[in-house]
Amino acid sequence: MTYEETLHYLYTSIPVFQHSGASAYKPGLDTSIALDNYLGNPHKAYKTIHVAGTNGKGSVSHLLAAILRQAGYKVGLFTSPHLIDFRERIRVNGKMIPQEYVVDFVERHRTTFEPLHPSFFELTSTMAFDYFRAEKVDFAVIEVGMGGRLDSTNIITPILSIITNISLDHTQFLGDTVEKIAFEKAGIIKPNVPALVGEVYTHSVAKVFSEAAVKNETLVYFASEEDLLGESYLMDTGEWYLDSVEYGQLFGELGGVVQVRNAKTVLAALNLLESVGVNIPQEAVREGFERVVELTGLMGRWQTLQEKPKVICDTGHNIGGWEYLNIQLNEVIKHSRQTHMIVGMVNDKDINGVLELMPKDAFYYFTQASVERAMPATDFAAMAVGHGLSGVVCDSVADAVARALERAHEEDTIFIGGSTFIVADALPLFMKQDK
Repeated sequence: MTYEETLHYLYTSIPVFQHSGASAYKPGLDTSIALDNYLGNPHKAYKTIHVAGTNGKGSVSHLLAAILRQAGYKVGLFTSPHLIDFRERIRVNGKMIPQEYVVDFVERHRTTFEPLHPSFFELTSTMAFDYFRAEKVDFAVIEVGMGGRLDSTNIITPILSIITNISLDHTQFLGDTVEKIAFEKAGIIKPNVPALVGEVYTHSVAKVFSEAAVKNETLVYFASEEDLLGESYLMDTGEWYLDSVEYGQLFGELGGVVQVRNAKTVLAALNLLESVGVNIPQEAVREGFERVVELTGLMGRWQTLQEKPKVICDTGHNIGGWEYLNIQLNEVIKHSRQTHMIVGMVNDKDINGVLELMPKDAFYYFTQASVERAMPATDFAAMAVGHGLSGVVCDSVADAVARALERAHEEDTIFIGGSTFIVADALPLFMKQDK
């Protein structure tokens, strides 16, 4: 098979949550364990860091991978979903898994995995573990797909477990309270493996993590309780100035109000990694923060795609994410002649909750992404009207972008978001795909 034929096979022969949602969700570890045993437990060939959380786990994972790479290690990085190319999910030192490896892996192993009926994510995580072994990585940073306890990645025993934060998302799978969701994410806490929680807002959620740590005879640390950052602020360039206690002045390449909190989680993680014997020079920390996009290929985090008019995209897609996006967008509105919002959402989110957070003083282009889970643009627009938002309905992201660019003045700002998949459809319109 060609690479394109292999992707078609993967997308059509096994359920893909990115496209179809609930019908592709397959909780439990039995299939992952079976695939892992068949391949000879590849994840045991290197050290792993496991990252879960409602929001921020992608940014934290990429930052850690960038810093470890600059510290001289060979680093694997497994994240999801992808935005443009499937291979974004699996990287070594920032370079995507080769097309040939994807094709060969499927061709060599399909007769074994087909009878197991794996989900797309189960097969993809297995492929990542196998590739990282083949590449002889020193470390692999593994981002949880959903939840933690029953996630396909939870077959690993890491040297550090990280849970970035907890808010309501995927409630139909993980539970309808923050405590229930915390329980699922606490499932990545392992015996005798230190655990780190980035943000926690209630005593009841902190108690869930503390009880999980006691049960596993390990310690849990809370980044919010540590003195890691002094006065920090978002500069006009879009970078963060971070006044770190241990590493001096850091400049964070990732924009967005939320990134200072992600930075604090990363700094706490670095302390714990050093406590278990990982050598990380100060210069590696500085370079990792300052060059994370270049070093890892991360996209979609308050990313500027164009100037005049300024076009910004962000993958924030739930209430937790939009609580921060709303703050930043209101600042944008103050300094723009007009703000244009290209937005859409998938139908399994708290859509009303997010719409209530979207700024009222903007012109909207209601649209839908090219995935089955996307809420039809007309339905989304009808809901938006009830929250005081107004604009036009567009058939596709490309149509919305074209209309916004035609309407916008060079002193305006265009924001693209509401869903990871809206951003995924928009990115190819502004950049060349990495081949």
